[in-house]
Amino acid sequence: MYQTALISLWRSPLPCRDRCPHLSGLRLKVALLFIALNLCLGFAGTAVRAHVFQSSEAIVFFNRDATSFALRLNLNLEAILAGIDPGVTDTSDSPNAKEYDRLRRLPPEQLQKEFKAFLPEFIAGLRIELDGEPAEVTVQTDTFRDVGDLSVARASSVLLNGALPPGAKVFTFGWDGAFGTVALRTISARARSSHIEIIENGETSTPLVIDDLKARSMVDMITDFMVIGFQHIIPKGLDHILFVLGIFLLSIKLRPILAQVTAFTLAHTVTLGLGTLGLIDVPALIVEPLIAASIVYVAVENILHEVLSPWRPVVVFMFGLLHGLGFAGVLKQFNIPDGEFVPALLSFNIGVEIGQLAVIAAGFLLVGLWFGNKPWYRQRVVIPGSSAIAAVGAFWFVQRVAF
Repeated sequence: MYQTALISLWRSPLPCRDRCPHLSGLRLKVALLFIALNLCLGFAGTAVRAHVFQSSEAIVFFNRDATSFALRLNLNLEAILAGIDPGVTDTSDSPNAKEYDRLRRLPPEQLQKEFKAFLPEFIAGLRIELDGEPAEVTVQTDTFRDVGDLSVARASSVLLNGALPPGAKVFTFGWDGAFGTVALRTISARARSSHIEIIENGETSTPLVIDDLKARSMVDMITDFMVIGFQHIIPKGLDHILFVLGIFLLSIKLRPILAQVTAFTLAHTVTLGLGTLGLIDVPALIVEPLIAASIVYVAVENILHEVLSPWRPVVVFMFGLLHGLGFAGVLKQFNIPDGEFVPALLSFNIGVEIGQLAVIAAGFLLVGLWFGNKPWYRQRVVIPGSSAIAAVGAFWFVQRVAF
């Protein structure tokens, strides 16, 4: 099916200008085919990654009125019970692979018995502290799904409860390194930036101030996500910054910049929403190299063309879809409730747009305003700048593919 779609795309006629029509159409088709092929590989790759020792998720809830806290663990329980080394890239490579496969074939009630037998060791492997003192926890509920597709890891959930002493200030969490990597996050009555932290190698989380995690207003939530979106561009999104600078360098005139930025914004808004909702799920190992490739493409085209080509906004739109998936990877971590999704998505996207506009404004103030009308602007600014951007993008592409 994928091959037929790609062949059809290649054979389909594409509009182009009188100047170099075959070359422009070919470049656009190559870009589209490159993206389509890698997206197909991305969807197919989900099956390949099925046996990876997946990271667990720990979600902590604080209820001051009830003087208690709850900790929900979403995990690949069979991998922990079987003693799979978290360092393996594929559970099939572990010496305990047979035990892992046996556990995965157990019905929920039998898996629950295995967990109860392991429970003392599991509780002993947890490090939950309040104000530096160990906190006692008990299992309130556990949920084990039916045996399904054995090519996909079965998700299990364990809900723990613990007492929250009056006046407790600080919470920390950690567990045995043999249990693997865990993403710790907090949640309150409204989705918010709160705290998200990846804990590896048996380390302990940074201290969480309990009073800072109480419910917040809608205005607070919107502000939080605008800040998160902006910070994902400045200072954390160097790859996105280079892509936007590549768009800016082609021409400092408003029309070329507006055409590209509009295409990029529309595209990443679509995949940001769909990716956050889980309707599109392309692995980061596919998306991240393609984002690097998009930087190279835009920079190289700046060198080859002096003006905006007819296919450039289309290609920027296609690459914008990829960048949107990268943005979605950030927003998905918050597991935003349905009732808060739209304002959180819009405020995050507004933050991203403000960040992008800030990059363009900085580029204009640094070089465009002073040198944009100079006859040597292209030779001394556009070509060297684009060459540097292409080199960095190429390095990232190789790095992300190889490692």
